[in-house]
Amino acid sequence: MRLNRILMRGLLALPLLLMAGTATAQTTATAQSEDARFLTWLEGLRADALASGISQGTLDRSLVDVTPIPRIIELDRHQPESTVTFEKYQARIVNATRIRIGRAQLAKHRALLDEIGEKFGVQPRFVVALWGIETNFGQFTGGFPVVDALATLAYDGRRSKYFRGELLKALQILEEGHIEPAEMKGSWAGAMGQAQFMPSSFLNFAHDYNGDGAKDIWNTQEDVFASAANYLKGVGWRDDITWGRKVTLPANFDATLVSLDVVKPIGDWQSLGVRRADGSDLPGRNITASILRPGGADGQAFIIYDNYRAILRWNRSHYFAMAVGQLSDRIAGR
Repeated sequence: MRLNRILMRGLLALPLLLMAGTATAQTTATAQSEDARFLTWLEGLRADALASGISQGTLDRSLVDVTPIPRIIELDRHQPESTVTFEKYQARIVNATRIRIGRAQLAKHRALLDEIGEKFGVQPRFVVALWGIETNFGQFTGGFPVVDALATLAYDGRRSKYFRGELLKALQILEEGHIEPAEMKGSWAGAMGQAQFMPSSFLNFAHDYNGDGAKDIWNTQEDVFASAANYLKGVGWRDDITWGRKVTLPANFDATLVSLDVVKPIGDWQSLGVRRADGSDLPGRNITASILRPGGADGQAFIIYDNYRAILRWNRSHYFAMAVGQLSDRIAGR
């Protein structure tokens, strides 16, 4: 009887073992099939890169061990919806520690920043503010291999055209010899170095300020600052105006005028009752401006100038642009 029971249990377990074996085989086959598809895709990328002028040597060095990174797909697909308020975001980003470090860094690099500011027409405090917000003054630049990260996102298919283009540009950067493949690190989305440039921004704005032949936004401070300043200059920055300022609005102010699309001379806003936060008149300048309330209809109002629009070319978030402006003011002691 005991032998019969053992035999019966074995017979009952056999289908489960067969199913487990089948599932394992299917999983292995699926993984192998996915690997084959990726390698086929990679060969197509190689062909495109060669056609665009990237050398076989650069491709061999850059793509030899490239493989999709599952963690990047997780981060891309599960980005949390931001629920933080404007006020909380500003308090978190424009905090006492970042202001203190920003002032110290401005003082430490004053001669270099003044020189770069003069050359590119960008006030140094804005370069330091961007540096501080993007990577905490170069401390957190991202640890993902950029080629692998961009290949992962390009192969994934959600925004494949964009990331494939960025990947080809990253290969061009390697072709030009600005950085070695193993040292080309950045965020999971491919933003690189202390300035967090995407490869396209790098090719458009990165600057070899120390003249060593490499545009090194990872390790060379001169290049980091000059590249950031060159970016702002390239998107229309003016060094004769600031970014904007807090203002007060009259009780009967027309809410439809609170928009980036409504642009008026400062004098017109003055006539409509807009005043500085302390109640004094707006600057008597012949420049245009818009009124924004990034925190909502009951939030703090700001008057913003063309330089604010330039910051939005760096990052399209109003929260980010406001933080850059306000941090720059605090770093300068305003």
